[in-house]
Amino acid sequence: MTIKPVKTAVFPVGGQGTRFLPATKAVPKEMLPVVDKPLLQYAVDEALSAGIERLVFVTARGKGALEDYFDIAWELTESLKAKGKQAELATLENTQLEPGRITYVRQQEPAGLGHAVWCARHMVGQDAFAVLLPDELLWNPAYPALKEMHDAYQTLGGNVISVLEVPAEHTHRYGIVSPGSADGLVTEVKGLVEKPPQGSAPSRLAAIGRYILQPEVMDVLAAGKRGAGGEIQLTDAMAEMIGVQPFHAVTFTGTRFDCGDKAGHIMANVALALERDDIGPAVRDWLRAQTF
Repeated sequence: MTIKPVKTAVFPVGGQGTRFLPATKAVPKEMLPVVDKPLLQYAVDEALSAGIERLVFVTARGKGALEDYFDIAWELTESLKAKGKQAELATLENTQLEPGRITYVRQQEPAGLGHAVWCARHMVGQDAFAVLLPDELLWNPAYPALKEMHDAYQTLGGNVISVLEVPAEHTHRYGIVSPGSADGLVTEVKGLVEKPPQGSAPSRLAAIGRYILQPEVMDVLAAGKRGAGGEIQLTDAMAEMIGVQPFHAVTFTGTRFDCGDKAGHIMANVALALERDDIGPAVRDWLRAQTF
């Protein structure tokens, strides 16, 4: 079995972010900050940690701020240099990647996650690729989720997804794995069901927005089959690869924050702030002083 290297990551960032209105009327939801970095930066950092070389952002109308963020802000940079603010300059390093490393593709209609991924097909070509959903902040700086998956992929090949066990009453919100044999954190995937009706889920292992996929999934997505919600679902396309190619799930060992949800976004801000040496003590003291 030839295991293709994973050098390209696709970021579906065309969503409207309606759950965060009115803020997302002017600011893309992927640019909402967790402490002092936008959500998208955390996902990009995770991809870079796994050896990803090419970043493909699948955007939509009104997402120009994403391109501006990863551009070089000449006036700001020169101003910081003139003032000798080296620490501030260092914080900009991963926001100013070299020319050509990022490609932007427009998703012209909101037809689902599968459609967004398919929009990147010409950038992916015949290579294996990763997909990262920035709404899902998977926090484990010591062993980032995509690196954990990529390490498993180098042995397993095929398709690999990141999963977590969720409460049974929440399974209808996710793509759920029908599990086969398990070896530690790695579980064979026998089937995938997108948002199964309450009480019918084959397990509590939920896909959490990180995927390593073979290029053949693009051929499946090209058929444009509609699934849950009348959209082209990535989960349905992946399900068609089961039995054709190896397919495994790796249980994530860090902390997941659903930052597509207001409560999850606030929790992420508090949790990551508490880990910081510069602001953690002040936030912790304030929390202790509250009676709630």
